[in-house]
Amino acid sequence: MINRVLVANRGEIARRVLRACRDLGIGTVAVHSDPDAGAPHVREADVAGRLPGASPAETYLSSARLLAVAKSAGADAVHPGYGFLSENADFARAVIDAGLTWIGPPPAAIAAMGSKIEAKKLMAAADVPVLPELDPAQVAEADFPLLVKASAGGGGRGMRVVGAPDELDGAVAAARREAESAFGDPTVFCEPLLEGARHIEVQVLADAHGTVWTLGERECSIQRRHQKIVEEAPSPAVPPGLRARLCEAAASAARAIGYVGAGTVEFMLARDGRFFFLEVNTRLQVEHPVTECVYGVDLVRLQIEVAEGARLGEDMPEPRGHAIEVRLYAEDPARGWRPASGTLHTFEVPGVDAEFAVPAEHGLRLDSGVESGVEVGVHYDPMLAKVIAWAPTRAAAARRLAAGLRGARIHGLTTNRDLLVRILEEPSFLDGDTDTGYLDRVGLGALAAPLADEAAVRVSALAAALAQAAANRSAAAVLGGLPSGWRNVRSQPQRRTFEGPHGAVDVDYRLLRDGLTSDLCPGTSLVAATPDQVVLDHDGLRETFTVKTAGDAVHVDSRLGPVTLTAVPRFADPSGHIAAGSLLAPMPGTVVRVGTEPGAAVAEGETLVVLEAMKMEHRIAAPSAGTVTELNVAAGQQVESGAVLAIIEGNPE
Repeated sequence: MINRVLVANRGEIARRVLRACRDLGIGTVAVHSDPDAGAPHVREADVAGRLPGASPAETYLSSARLLAVAKSAGADAVHPGYGFLSENADFARAVIDAGLTWIGPPPAAIAAMGSKIEAKKLMAAADVPVLPELDPAQVAEADFPLLVKASAGGGGRGMRVVGAPDELDGAVAAARREAESAFGDPTVFCEPLLEGARHIEVQVLADAHGTVWTLGERECSIQRRHQKIVEEAPSPAVPPGLRARLCEAAASAARAIGYVGAGTVEFMLARDGRFFFLEVNTRLQVEHPVTECVYGVDLVRLQIEVAEGARLGEDMPEPRGHAIEVRLYAEDPARGWRPASGTLHTFEVPGVDAEFAVPAEHGLRLDSGVESGVEVGVHYDPMLAKVIAWAPTRAAAARRLAAGLRGARIHGLTTNRDLLVRILEEPSFLDGDTDTGYLDRVGLGALAAPLADEAAVRVSALAAALAQAAANRSAAAVLGGLPSGWRNVRSQPQRRTFEGPHGAVDVDYRLLRDGLTSDLCPGTSLVAATPDQVVLDHDGLRETFTVKTAGDAVHVDSRLGPVTLTAVPRFADPSGHIAAGSLLAPMPGTVVRVGTEPGAAVAEGETLVVLEAMKMEHRIAAPSAGTVTELNVAAGQQVESGAVLAIIEGNPE
């Protein structure tokens, strides 16, 4: 029997494993890097061990440090979660050699699937359909378009779509760098790109006594940068006959490598109904909650019990209803999926029925690695949480999930929340017409648009101004009960200026004996105003706005959509002036490549600097043609958000 588990991970997956252990009465050990010292998973464990440093290589990827914590804390088992060392056969062997129980598949099974190149050969021998492997040095023009893939790891890192031969060398080099950084293995290969295909995966669970469960399929086709953002079970594109064939192939794959524990067999499903093996994820998947909801199981609990030697039942659980999961990321879809970092001032999802567990009835589930007030850094994946809806039908699940996301209060960081809501309400998604090119086909112009339109921004700005006025009056030492800006004789209107998502918003208003007047929102009247809530009669409807201020930022939430405004000071600070032509770092990160030099002529859109942040590479391109007059960075250098990387002066006409 397992008595104490070290969770060799962080964030929401660490919290998920800790919850399962608590339910089983098993003691827990967390680990943390220095930036994660105050993270929720650290507080929730019985004991926590420090991994000195910040980068993954010196913390969560350090086998020696993890095992040292396990020994000092008296752990007798290790759960790796997903990512980091979860699919590292050497780490699994080291855990077992240290006399600990490895809560995962046998090291030999991990090693067999650790190389996607070798995995495809094994699957072909087991009669599982596979796509041909292409050597990057030998691809022909007829092979395009193709996909460059890292042989190790997953999560979309080390993957590039290549449409033409002249793009191949750069894509291979970038994929190798990213794979080396994320997995410590730069090996890549190529395979044909199946355009218009769906990403389908089957959840497998096997015990050490020969029983293999296949708990249906999940669809994970909606992806950005080859990373999933929407997952669901079952797939709307898989009829019963195809489901049976997929599950049979997945079971064959698991048996071919002697699999034990929870894992996922991934396939690409072509438009004509053919499917091809992609890989076996020898670990728990990020999207495991949708399977848990539909099949009524606790996969982490089953992982632990299988590791203890338990047998699975002869009869597999039966599915019930439909579940959809979305991944909430700290990123800006409209700006090339740029990751965001900083303080998450507010994180509230009202109406949640269960956290890290299947709801007792159909409802909303939240698996979150963050809470209000945490600091989101640049060293790790930008996923904040997963929100899951489980309902009797797919349409009901989509509606419930969209409503939950709309009502969430998320302040301090840019997220993909608005994109997720728009996907869940988009007609082709609701019709089940999705594939791996969905985002490109529907278009980010529509999907990444803010939920709050320009009219909503204006009335939200008015609400923000009224809330700030109420705050000023409540803090006033004299006559605090008088309306803000009250005069015996009419004077100039009250004025506040905010920077909003569509530019500057000037709010002029008067609060007189006969009520509120504002040219910004004619006909709008004030019902009530406090520092954190404003009620307005607007367009014939009574609307409630919640308002929260954090520094210069003002966050306004209402049914019209979330709006973040920045208060503009009346008198600008001249020290904040940035020289014309400055190329700024959009986020903190590490410079991995500099593609220019002082005096060089550059074209608009040319990549000048490549930053690595949140485990991904980000291109910093020239905003216009010109000459590099100043270059302030070199490869390997750490930069902060807003740092001036270079200055470009425009070429004279």
